[in-house]
Amino acid sequence: MLLTELLAQRTLLILDGATGTELLRQEVDLAPPLWSANAILRAPHLVRNIHYHYLNAGADIITTNTFRSNLRALRKAGMEDRWEEVNLRAVEFAFEARERFRPARPVLIAGGLAPVEDCYRPEDVPPDAELREEHSRQAALLAMLGVDFLLAETMMTAREARAVAEACAATGKEFAVSFVTDATGVLLSGEPLSEAVEAVVPHGPTALLVNCVAAGDMHPAFHALRAISPVPCGCYANTGHPGPLGEDAIRRDVDVEGFVRASRAWVDEGARIIGGCCGTTPDHIEALVRQYLPETLDFQKAEIEAWFEERYRQQPSTPPPSSSTDERRS
Repeated sequence: MLLTELLAQRTLLILDGATGTELLRQEVDLAPPLWSANAILRAPHLVRNIHYHYLNAGADIITTNTFRSNLRALRKAGMEDRWEEVNLRAVEFAFEARERFRPARPVLIAGGLAPVEDCYRPEDVPPDAELREEHSRQAALLAMLGVDFLLAETMMTAREARAVAEACAATGKEFAVSFVTDATGVLLSGEPLSEAVEAVVPHGPTALLVNCVAAGDMHPAFHALRAISPVPCGCYANTGHPGPLGEDAIRRDVDVEGFVRASRAWVDEGARIIGGCCGTTPDHIEALVRQYLPETLDFQKAEIEAWFEERYRQQPSTPPPSSSTDERRS
């Protein structure tokens, strides 16, 4: 299924939550320069399980753990020759989780692309020629590996947003672009969000989003995007302001209930896709689903109960176990 098709069928889609800070919460070593990509090789079972738990929480879209699997990051780690392997494994983990979960509802896999350098340092954005080459290679590889659409996230300058949009469009895959801004909707580079939108729209994005903004600050940032976006738009917020690598990277200025309360303004503003960024967990995503799409969880519960009933139908002397989601999906 295409993203455009799912958007046509549904008023609201739920994106998954954080991968990097969720791995950090589970005490995985996320040393730079690879950050979350370390887990592709060191803790593959945890990557699969994170995807799996977001599916279990009701997410309509899960994102590959490819935020730091680009060629530049791997070259810094002395692993340039493993670029294709690392990305292949990351994509496989998302597909394996979806296959293991066997959802009877549409679930899309987004191929995640990040800035080629640090996502909070606009002064480090490389020259345009390098941006075009590196984003083109990464987008082409993810498209070849079969993701349902491409999601370019945390874009902090208009020129990198343009380069990644051009690269995504060249693959023939649908794509979305997400920007990171301050609380007023200004890019981290200091450029107005309108310049980034104008740079991206000619390349035909399916959706535009804002991400990596604290939940409490997201509404004005999303409002700025919603006011100028000619395509469906959305947002996925942090639980707090991002900190340095370490415990501070998972600051939680709002709890799950506070995150859901903040999301109501986004939905009222017209968000078509919402989810979580740094600090969020499957609990945050399940709470969003319970708030806006409780029928998804009801459907999953009924599916689980039907599975148990069928499994034990031929064993009348054996009472069925509790039909908890964890038992069914483990």
